Amino acid sequence: MAYRVLIVDDSPAMRSFVRRVMLLSGFELSTCFEASNGQEGLDLLRQEWVDAILTDINMPVVDGEEFLRRLAADEVLRSIPVIVISTDATRNRIERLLSLGARGYITKPFLPEALRAELETTLGVPCE
Repeated sequence: MAYRVLIVDDSPAMRSFVRRVMLLSGFELSTCFEASNGQEGLDLLRQEWVDAILTDINMPVVDGEEFLRRLAADEVLRSIPVIVISTDATRNRIERLLSLGARGYITKPFLPEALRAELETTLGVPCE
């Protein structure tokens, strides 16, 4: 099964990198949507369904924490698994984002295998 994924990051280069890493890892990707902040991500999610969301934290307009809060408050969107990808590896930040509903957390920089493993774990894909 191929998956539909939304990447939310204010850096076009990072969105491109994450997409490329998913493809290089062998993750089965059918469609990859992109948004430059949480508000754009929410707007897109009102038009397109995705299987998973990969989001940064520090973004303009609506940051990653507020994005998670708004997803959790939406009865339809709260079921979409979210993985945070960030340079912030502090325990407090990770715990706070997980308590807000993130199902996974990856620290930059990361290996393709780490992203694939986190996606597969979060989506419940059987390991090969």
